[in-house]
Amino acid sequence: MAKLILNHVSKDFGTGRPAVNGVSLDVREGGFLALLGPSGCGKTTVLRMIAGFEAPSDGAIFLGERLLADPAQSLPPERRNMAMVFQSYALWPHMSVADNVGYPLKVRGVSKDVRRRRICEALDTVRLADLADRRPAELSGGQRQRVALARCLVTQPDVVLLDEPLANLDRHLRQEMEETFREFHQRSGATMVYVTHDQSEAMALATDIAVMSRGELLQVASPQEIYARPEGRLVGSLIGRGAILSLAVPAAAPRKLEWDAICALLGASAPDGGVLADVLVRPEDVRLGGEGAAARVRSSLYEGERYSVTLDLADGQTLRAFSRERPMPGDTVSVTITSAWRL
Repeated sequence: MAKLILNHVSKDFGTGRPAVNGVSLDVREGGFLALLGPSGCGKTTVLRMIAGFEAPSDGAIFLGERLLADPAQSLPPERRNMAMVFQSYALWPHMSVADNVGYPLKVRGVSKDVRRRRICEALDTVRLADLADRRPAELSGGQRQRVALARCLVTQPDVVLLDEPLANLDRHLRQEMEETFREFHQRSGATMVYVTHDQSEAMALATDIAVMSRGELLQVASPQEIYARPEGRLVGSLIGRGAILSLAVPAAAPRKLEWDAICALLGASAPDGGVLADVLVRPEDVRLGGEGAAARVRSSLYEGERYSVTLDLADGQTLRAFSRERPMPGDTVSVTITSAWRL
């Protein structure tokens, strides 16, 4: 295996705006990268260029030192040693689980003995060895997705590409399959690139997250880094459930703000010639009660273990908070912001 490198990759379908515009990425060997963004942001187009289903209009794609594609040439998908898992499982209904998993090896002319051994290894990895003789119709949705994963693994690919593979599963199965994907990555050691519009999936699964919008790459970082220290208003709004306040933060102030500084800035106007800064406040950093700034409760939504509360500050800006007790809409409460991040 080797590092997957995208060097200023673009894709223009002639619609007036590039679907992908100058994306540069290094996916480390054995890493799990999530491409995260809203529908139409270009993440699936990036995945299809990596797979070889689309050729880049500009830039280049490498696997280690091996050139996979640039505007002048593009290796076909079958010569890239990659495997792809789609939203649909794409299993042959008339074949057993074992035959579905071994089909790519059969096409390549791999001997029966080697094929049988690698099928058993792949099914053991996804914990389906005891279902090898069943047909897809006899399996649950989660089990079918595991068969699709085993079919990827049996070819011993350098890179596994996943295009929103959990989109067709219900919430319970999604959580089960997230654990399967984590285990699959740990046991296989494969480099994985995972496309999703669901930030919770990206946070739960990936070692690194690449956030995209309108064909451009906004930030690449670990889940912890991208949650705590997002770069720019768009990333801050896409990741988590925070509120973005406009505050007159001095240019020399640190990026991370504590309550004393925040309290002094609430309701303050920008100095002459100055500008207001975007400040991200996460709901878990908002405390209700005690001495603090006054806020009016706009709504209070029960989520099972807590209430999700929307608050209006005196200057009309909005905060979000969590509470074990239910504050009533219309109530005036006191809020303290323990920490915030200047975007």
